[in-house]
Amino acid sequence: MIDLHSHTTASDGEHAPAELLRRAAAAGVKTLAVTDHDTVQGLAAAQAAALEHGVRLVPGIEISADLNGREIHVLGHFLDPASPHLLGLQTVMKKERRTRMERMVAQLAATGIAVTMEAVLAVAGEASIGRPHLARVLVQRGAAVSVKDAFDRFLGFGKPGYVERQRMSAGEAIELCRIAGGTATIAHPGVSKVSRAELGALAELGLAGVEANHADHVPSQAAAYARWAAELGLVATAGSDYHGETVSPGRKLGERSMTQTALDALQARRVKT
Repeated sequence: MIDLHSHTTASDGEHAPAELLRRAAAAGVKTLAVTDHDTVQGLAAAQAAALEHGVRLVPGIEISADLNGREIHVLGHFLDPASPHLLGLQTVMKKERRTRMERMVAQLAATGIAVTMEAVLAVAGEASIGRPHLARVLVQRGAAVSVKDAFDRFLGFGKPGYVERQRMSAGEAIELCRIAGGTATIAHPGVSKVSRAELGALAELGLAGVEANHADHVPSQAAAYARWAAELGLVATAGSDYHGETVSPGRKLGERSMTQTALDALQARRVKT
């Protein structure tokens, strides 16, 4: 099994890198990409665990970006974790994420929801802080029954605790992945409602792949994106988008997979540095 989308405690995943790789090996995953949000912090530990468990690690990242006024996510694969461009992004985004979280906590407090930054930081630990950490605090405090409930009622777009975030353009995110020696793929395009025309425009900017086979895609979506990928000269990839049972119940490592031929084709598109 080849799974090119997963998360650790370096961002909003439930499991530390070593535990994620242990679980991947137990699930039969042979190749796993660790793609934490806006950070490469967990990749060194993930690589050590991958060697221990006999899993091939694809170093990656998931970058939030703007496409025609809405948020999409760009997955970087085969990146150099020591790239100064990625490390610079990581530093900038860590500060931005904290500022955003402070505003979200303040907005919730103004509506009578008693949460604090201290509680969110305790849950996040050393991770790149994000809404799932705040969601877990809301569950702990009894304000929500689950992480999904917290997003549905408090943290989703237009809800009391939602704060818009700063985002680079999709083109800039693609270029960042390429400068870091890797490839760029659009994550869960069906969720983000990315059109064929938009994929075509991004392909001209250096996009290498599209995550056609994603845990949230119904079969018709997966088929459509795979077809568009072939028509546009992109590689159709697959990912479970695994965060752990607490964060994303029901998702399993390796539940979405792709062929070795497709993986080789994606790797061949990387920019040599």
